[in-house]
Amino acid sequence: MRRVQAIVPIIRATRAARRLFKKIRPCAVIGFGGYPTVPPVLAASRLGVPVLLHEGNAVIGRANRFLADRVEAIAKGFEVLGGIPNNMAEKTHLTGNPVRPMVIEAARAAFPDYSDGKLRILVTGGSQGARIFSDIVPDAIELMPVAARQKLLITQQARAEDTERVREAYGRLGVDAEIQSFFADLPVRIAQAHLVIARAGASTISELAVIGRPAILVPLPGAIDQDQAANAEQFAATGAAIVVAQSVFSPQWLATSLVEAQADMDGLARRAAAAKQAGIADAAERLADLVQRIVTNKEKIYEVAG
Repeated sequence: MRRVQAIVPIIRATRAARRLFKKIRPCAVIGFGGYPTVPPVLAASRLGVPVLLHEGNAVIGRANRFLADRVEAIAKGFEVLGGIPNNMAEKTHLTGNPVRPMVIEAARAAFPDYSDGKLRILVTGGSQGARIFSDIVPDAIELMPVAARQKLLITQQARAEDTERVREAYGRLGVDAEIQSFFADLPVRIAQAHLVIARAGASTISELAVIGRPAILVPLPGAIDQDQAANAEQFAATGAAIVVAQSVFSPQWLATSLVEAQADMDGLARRAAAAKQAGIADAAERLADLVQRIVTNKEKIYEVAG
């Protein structure tokens, strides 16, 4: 019964998309994953409209996997796309994940100077924040030697309900910290950091790579596709990141890692360079070029058939 209830809205949406496409006659349709992608892609493929999928994560999502054999091409955000059937691999093209203009601008900034002896750390949990960072990071800082924690500059995103307690914790420890629930200029904050502590969503990884900053990544556990774990693994393979499971991410583990980072700023700089080398700053242009190619190829097929 639940399956029927789920299918009916998809059928209705597919019919609505088909009617719309007959009216506006798109040159191409691009799906970016998730179930909202399914109806328009199904409608476009049945009408013969060129279709391209973009998979931002390092493992293909269920909706894109379902649609993969109905499209002309699959743009991928990471070098290796896991979970894709072998017979679909030839459809894949590495474009990277398009990033905002603010990210491109932030990428111009050099790795921050360390002449003042201050390690600049950015902690971000994605658009919704991550409570575990509010729980773990201040406790980790407290475990560090007093001299070490006095050489920290922390910028941390926390959920609105956590900001005050996190701010108070750093204040009690005498640590210079800025705590907000949202940073509109997050790419700038990334560029200003020596080290980023973050989740491992596709957008986060892409921005870290394009800007070129090393990271400690704590993938979100429990995801069916384990997409963040796959994203983090590929970024770590470049030498840019350390990946730690949430079950291992403890105050003691982090305190030790931060003390080690303070003692190896040259190592952080090398990891930053590795991150930047892995970044694809022209992902939007690559994706646009791929769309143009599949449209042109489709037109040539029509010309031959005609």
